[in-house]
Amino acid sequence: MIYYTYIPRSPLSQFVEFFWFREGYNVPQAQARLLPTGSMELVINLRENSIPLFDRCSRVQYGNARGSMICGAHSESFIINVDSKVRVMGVHFRAGGGIPFFAVPAGELHNQILSLDELWNYRATELRDRLLEASTIQTRFVVLEQFLLSLIRLPERHASVDFALREFERSHSSTVSTVTEQIGFSARHFNRLFRDRVGLSPKLFCRVQRLRQVLNLLSKKSSADWIDIALSCGYFDQAHFIHDFRSFADCTPTDYLKYRGLHPQHIVLPN
Repeated sequence: MIYYTYIPRSPLSQFVEFFWFREGYNVPQAQARLLPTGSMELVINLRENSIPLFDRCSRVQYGNARGSMICGAHSESFIINVDSKVRVMGVHFRAGGGIPFFAVPAGELHNQILSLDELWNYRATELRDRLLEASTIQTRFVVLEQFLLSLIRLPERHASVDFALREFERSHSSTVSTVTEQIGFSARHFNRLFRDRVGLSPKLFCRVQRLRQVLNLLSKKSSADWIDIALSCGYFDQAHFIHDFRSFADCTPTDYLKYRGLHPQHIVLPN
């Protein structure tokens, strides 16, 4: 498998954490469950001009996106195909980082996967064509960077949302009520501002960030003390931890360790 990442230059780096490129996978053909990250993802299939979409529970295909798709901020897992012939690249946005590129509030894309041309029209096809014409991975990263720079619309900044994101990402013990009190807005007003920009409510975002903390602690481990994990990540007890984990991952923590893929957010599903 080939996997590369690329950090874009400013001002893109304010909104994009990294670009990524992957070719091949360590299984001939399978499905993988992707766990939520709390941010948006742009995905471009460079092998076929189609991306299958699957029901997250039955795993049965129900349709297709075109060769490029946008994944809104998710609070649930979703299914993708993985195989040894895959060739795909994408953009991993920072939390709230998709706003400069899409003319809809992020909350409208919550748990949604759409063909990119539904938001960008012909520009989605134009981008994919340019990437296919590029001869090297590095050139593709530069093409993607220049393309996004041409689209960027610097948004109106909301200092309250910026502050909340910093607090939530700095300390997983920060509560929504504590941050809201410091901001001085009503809970209802702040929730709307946050969801419009980030795509999740503040409470859901914090739960997803806690899940990511768990996955980071489990990195490279084949077993774990679940009580210790639960308490260190701020869960009330092991039962609370397992219930919350299952709601996002659709499996138990033990099954996650058994079927974990090459990335912490991937679970390779048995056929």
